[in-house]
Formats: sequence, structure tokens, C-alpha cells
Amino acid sequence: MGTKELLKKVRKIEIRSRGLSNQIFSGQYHSAFKGSGMTFSEVREYQYGDPIKSIDWNVTARFNEPYVKVFEEERELTVILLVDVSASDGTGSKGQLKKDLITEICAVLAFSAIQNNDKIGVIFFSEKVEKFIPPKKGKSHILRIIRTLLNFEPEHKGTNISEALSYLSSVIKKKSTAFIISDFLDYNYEKAIKIANQRHDLVALRINDELENEIPNIGLIQISDPETGKTVWFDSSNKKSQIQYKANAKRFSDQTNSTLKKAGIDSAVIYTNKPFVKPLVQLFKRREASR
Repeated sequence: MGTKELLKKVRKIEIRSRGLSNQIFSGQYHSAFKGSGMTFSEVREYQYGDPIKSIDWNVTARFNEPYVKVFEEERELTVILLVDVSASDGTGSKGQLKKDLITEICAVLAFSAIQNNDKIGVIFFSEKVEKFIPPKKGKSHILRIIRTLLNFEPEHKGTNISEALSYLSSVIKKKSTAFIISDFLDYNYEKAIKIANQRHDLVALRINDELENEIPNIGLIQISDPETGKTVWFDSSNKKSQIQYKANAKRFSDQTNSTLKKAGIDSAVIYTNKPFVKPLVQLFKRREASR
């Protein structure tokens, strides 16, 4: 992609994403994702009902009257986007690829984060960690993230969620809010996601395309797996084949949902042929209600 075309796309995504963030997501984001931990604010005189453990014994001894420490919730978050850049994200129907949808979602989350004065970083992963943009604040940092999302070319084709989660824990020591944005075409991450969710607040955004769930009757077609390169012929006019295809898709979806639920991870399914605003807002509201 040429520089002029890239800048034009960045500007277009910036305008759309900032608008969505300002109008729709700002309130939900603020209430759904709160800072972790407490930070010291001040001391005040002891009041009836204050817990004994909050007494500041040094100040109490100095003034010969009981004083307690007052803490307030840390508002600043570190937000990490774990972005799946495997070959399957280059697929999609209805005129939108998965990777284009992922770019828009990441941009909206990024602008929502900086409105909340949060740092945001990105881990690009396939079967390996492809690139890491350390968390920072500011509009110029967000635009760098968008440019990279638009222009990034991964070296590998597969998907390894465990690898990405392990890298997250190794480079981000403080608890963060981490969005895993992927189609989750991986079967071996259950243990890793449980461990990572104990250290970080993980949120899963599952990117899905309608052709992954059901293929219309268009006769004999060739289906290729973009990650493995394996190709098979599929008779979409055969009712038995259609039923089996849908059953396999449902089984995979149910398995993914079960894995995320067992790990205690909030999630949303976002389709390439539908607006992503509604499932994101619903996810934010569910998190707000559960707090």
C-alpha cells in the first residue's frame, strides 16, 4: 500500500472511530473497565466504623489522635490489544475481510482508551508473536497503531493463542485489560488462557464470518484452509453435507464458548456482515452490571 493511500485510509478510520468512541462507547468504556488496585490519597481523622487496619500509626502517634489512610481507585489502565494476524483473518464475505473489521474495532478501543487517559499497546500474533507496540498514551501513538494494523504483513500463517498470552505476561508485569481479538481457530489454549486471566483482565472478541457457519447452495466448490493450505472439495448442494458442515461449525463455536466461560472471560461474537457496535455495547453493559 502506497504512503498516500495508507494515510487516506488512516484518516478515514480515525474519523469514523473517534466518532463512534465519542458518541457511543465513552460512557460504557469508562464504567466497564476500571483501574486495578488502590492508591494512597490522604489521611483523615478516625471515624466510628473505620477498619482498624486503615489506621496510620505514624500519624496517630505524632498527633496523639487516631488517623486513617484514605485510598482511591486507580483510574489509569494499561490496555493491550492482542491482535490475531494469521492467514484466516484475510478471509471474509459480504465485502469485508476479518482483518478490516479487526482494524476498526482496535481503532475504536484505542480512542476510547485515550479518552480515559489509559495507555494502550498491541501484540500482533499468528503462530508466533509477530510484533509488539509497547503501551503509551496520545493521539500520535494511536495513529501509529492504526497505520501498523493497515499495513502489517505477518511472517507466519497459523494461530497460537497460548504463545501470545505467554508473551503478554512476560512483557506486561502490571495487571492490564487485554482484548484478544481473533477468530480463535486454535484448539490448545485452555490452560494458557486460565493462567493469563489470573494476572490480567482478559476480554475475548471473536471475529466470525457467516460462511464459516453455513455455505449456500452453489454446487461443487473448493474450500481452502488459509492457515494450513489444505484444500478439499465440498458439494454444497448435498443436504447431508450441509447439515454436517453446520454441525461442525456449531461444535467448534460451543467448544470455544465453553473454554472462555470456564476461564471466567467475558466475550462477544462479532460478524463481518453485521455492525460491531451492538455486540460491543452489550459486552460493556454486561461488565458494568456485574461489577
